[in-house]
Amino acid sequence: MSSEQKSAPETAEAAEPRPRRLTYAAALAALEGAALVIGGVWILVLGLTGDPDNRQQAVTGGITLVVLALLPLLAARGLLLRRGWSRGPAVITQIMALPVAYNLLKADSMAIPGGVALAVVAVAALVLLVNPATTRALGIKGPGRAE
Repeated sequence: MSSEQKSAPETAEAAEPRPRRLTYAAALAALEGAALVIGGVWILVLGLTGDPDNRQQAVTGGITLVVLALLPLLAARGLLLRRGWSRGPAVITQIMALPVAYNLLKADSMAIPGGVALAVVAVAALVLLVNPATTRALGIKGPGRAE
């Protein structure tokens, strides 16, 4: 690509500031990704150093959580960089978080506050992601709006 082709989109993005809603949505997605990484590393460490019922299952679960953290982390980066593709993974992450929050809310344990927090974050992020200002900032056009 020539420098002329690269400079046009960059100047358009620089001229219009990123909406706060988009920044907040990216922050919430990054928060979820960080929580998954922390949870995965914690399970992995406990599986390797502790006395789990099934060491292989603990290690597999920890690695799975760390790998799953890539989806919201990549989506958060894409949202901050105003990439249109990033809204899809971010929305999918929030939709996947809702059943997890529901299961945590049904538990009779200390997991209930975690379920409340996860539900609030997921719903707030979904509202921010479908907001028209966010959609415009990401350059997403709806059906019949090929302007």
